[in-house]
Amino acid sequence: SVSERLELVNKNLVGDEDSEIEDGDVVVPKSHVRKRNADPCVIKGCKWPRSEDMKVYVPYVIANNYCEYYSQKTIEQAFSFFANSTCIRFVPRNEEQDYLYIHSFNGYESYVGRKGNRQELFLEKDGCIVASVIQHELLHALGFQHEQKRSDRDEYIKMLWENIIKGTTANTTKTLTLNLETPYDYNSVIDFVSKNGKPTMVALRPNVTFGLAMGMSYWDIERVNRLYCR
Repeated sequence: SVSERLELVNKNLVGDEDSEIEDGDVVVPKSHVRKRNADPCVIKGCKWPRSEDMKVYVPYVIANNYCEYYSQKTIEQAFSFFANSTCIRFVPRNEEQDYLYIHSFNGYESYVGRKGNRQELFLEKDGCIVASVIQHELLHALGFQHEQKRSDRDEYIKMLWENIIKGTTANTTKTLTLNLETPYDYNSVIDFVSKNGKPTMVALRPNVTFGLAMGMSYWDIERVNRLYCR
């Protein structure tokens, strides 16, 4: 699943002098660590703009360290899924100031929302790159937080704090979120259930399993459309 792949590839990720890693794969500038957790894009300017034709064009550059045909095609597959189901269009950069710079570094990472200027999005090519993980990171870049950080999550899941490693509780902290009048999505591709050998959360509804997503769900698509396309 997406969450298992992220857990495996990103297990040793750490931030740098300018940023921190939250929730396993979210890059947060240190100046914004306690300011930019709002979802999605309630801080002015972090949405990608919509054009007069009602499409949202997100320019991108794919670094030349993706020389393999397979990796390039997989990234393009993820782009096509958004184009086929939403108004989002990922387009090769011309001279736009704000754009995604997609390259392979050390795991899968993304900022949340439009950061401005060159915005790095890391897709580890040695981590067996798959379209569903790319969708997950692109949703972050569009402004969406992990599902388990929803402000209303306690109505849907129970956190098992005894199984959460000390010092990592920031990864499971609720944030002020704009939920767009949609329910908690147990099938969301942007759910990130970090197991660490034991479950860290359980569903309050009986017979529900989650963290098994293999691609964007109905509600993942619907939220993108509600935020950007209507």
